[in-house]
Amino acid sequence: MADTEEKKIVQEEKEEVEQAPDVHFEPVIQLNEVEVKTMEENEDSLFKMRAKLFRYDKQLKEWKERGTGDVKFLQHKETKKVRLLMRRDKTLKVCANHYVNNDMTLSPNVGSDRSWVWNVAADVSDGNEAKPETLAIRFANSENANLFKDKFEEVQKINSDLKKSTDAAEPKKDEEVKKD
Repeated sequence: MADTEEKKIVQEEKEEVEQAPDVHFEPVIQLNEVEVKTMEENEDSLFKMRAKLFRYDKQLKEWKERGTGDVKFLQHKETKKVRLLMRRDKTLKVCANHYVNNDMTLSPNVGSDRSWVWNVAADVSDGNEAKPETLAIRFANSENANLFKDKFEEVQKINSDLKKSTDAAEPKKDEEVKKD
C-alpha cells in the first residue's frame, strides 16, 4: 500500500512541473569584436610546457610565487632571436619575458630534481622596466624539467650563434663607412 502512495506522489509532482517557456532576450548594447595583440604573432613557438614560476625576493630572503602557466620559447620570424615567455593561467598576465643568452646558467634547485634556478639580467614582465631577477621554475616531473633544460641550452646556442654572426657583420659595415 505504501508503494502505491509513493507512486501517486511522484505522479502528482510530475504533473505540477510545467515547462518554462523559451525566453530569449536581445542585448541592449551590441559589442564589436576587438582584435587583441599579444605580440606573439610574429613568433614561432619552439617549446611549450606547463610550469610554476618563482622569483627570489632579496629583501625578504624568500621565494615568491610569480604564477602558474605555460612557459614558451618563442623565436622571432625575422630576427630569429629566441625569448622565454610565460603567462599566468586565466588572466594571461606576463610573469616572465626575457631573451635567453649565454650569461644565464641553469642550476638545479636544492632538494628537487624537477626545478631549475637561473639569473636574468633584464626581465621585462613587470611593466616596461627591465630589472635583474633570480627565477626558479618547477615542473610536474623530472622528465619535463630535463626537457626544459635541454631546450634552454639549445636556445642559448641559437641566440649566441646569432650574436656571433651579427658581431662579425658589423665590423665589415664600419670598414665600408671608413673607406667612403
